[in-house]
Amino acid sequence: MSQNPSLFLSVGRQVKDEYGCPIGKIASFAVTPSGKFDSVYIELGNGRFSKYSAEHLKVDGADITLVSNIKAQAGILSDQIPLIWRKDQALKDLSEKKKISREMYGELHINFDGLLTQLKTEAQALTEDINDEVAKCTDEIKALNYAFVHLELEHEIGKMDNQTYETAFAIVQENLKRAHMMKTDLELTRSKLSNILLGDPAKTKMSEGSRTPSSVSSSPGLPEPPVVVYVKEIGKTGI
Repeated sequence: MSQNPSLFLSVGRQVKDEYGCPIGKIASFAVTPSGKFDSVYIELGNGRFSKYSAEHLKVDGADITLVSNIKAQAGILSDQIPLIWRKDQALKDLSEKKKISREMYGELHINFDGLLTQLKTEAQALTEDINDEVAKCTDEIKALNYAFVHLELEHEIGKMDNQTYETAFAIVQENLKRAHMMKTDLELTRSKLSNILLGDPAKTKMSEGSRTPSSVSSSPGLPEPPVVVYVKEIGKTGI
């Protein structure tokens, strides 16, 4: 995050996550003695306060976005692992060209290899966290699809007036779009980390839009959701 003193003017402004969902409002900042923004205090929607790393805060004009720990960590690992891998390969080339001694190569290679192992272990742990979040999105999408079905049923039999139906429909549809967006984004992040763990740093440079999200196993506890994803104009009835 930029260390611009004008960021103090963002106190009281709304903060959203990467998917446009409101998180709360900025209440204050924590600043180091050198003047660097260290943390941000956010008043959540329930009135409670929470502290977040200022490095995860992105300010774009009037928009303030708080990047999740998963996305922030994935970004760091996606940069560091290919970089260390390339340095280790370059070190090997220098050794083969006899530009550095075998002793020097052996010492530096051990350091690079140890760092790579550590970073890949962190990437694997982060992948497990992403799996948990994807499963939560899957369950939420199922529940929202069922919410659509019950909403349509109550409206169809006349127990819900049009105005109430339209208001409820808009709320559920907006949340369904957000859940799908979040799940797709998490799957793309997981795919990128998987390519790194498989030892193919070149694939991590692919544009995210060119990848196909990985399939996710359905979580137990809920029956299979309706096949149809409801996207239609407000005011029309029918399932």
